[in-house]
Amino acid sequence: MVTRAAKVVLLLAVALYYTLVVFNNIADPGLNIPFVQHVLSMDSTLPDNHSMWRAMTLATPFFVSIIGWESVTMGLCWWGGVRLLRAMRGTVLDFNQAKKTGIVALVLGLLMWFVAFTTVRGEWFLMWTSPKWNGEEAAFRMFTTIGIVLLFLTREDTATQP
Repeated sequence: MVTRAAKVVLLLAVALYYTLVVFNNIADPGLNIPFVQHVLSMDSTLPDNHSMWRAMTLATPFFVSIIGWESVTMGLCWWGGVRLLRAMRGTVLDFNQAKKTGIVALVLGLLMWFVAFTTVRGEWFLMWTSPKWNGEEAAFRMFTTIGIVLLFLTREDTATQP
């Protein structure tokens, strides 16, 4: 039961994180939209790079799509956590089946940090070259955190676990 409880709590912790991220992005978009604008415009990348043709000025649609992605991830994390809570005292099979929503949520979160931040922003828009508008460390931290929770959640539960 302790292992099951740990899985539930960790998934709900990720849900709480995404709830705060979505809230902050909606309540005060001025905190993060400048980041998106600078990354997409590539205005602080290495001077004279030959990739400036990639630069864009469509920060708002990108920002809104990120909030949408975060919102879906948040909702699935909460739903997955509730499903796990309901299955906690059930059979091993019931609990393992209840993990599916949480697994989908965490994979969606991993894809956001890896595809949207590390791949698109980091490599396509060369965010890694910007000394000021570089979110790669945060993206790596969140990718790692969510990945660890996903690995723990996907561990098969057995009847002999504490």
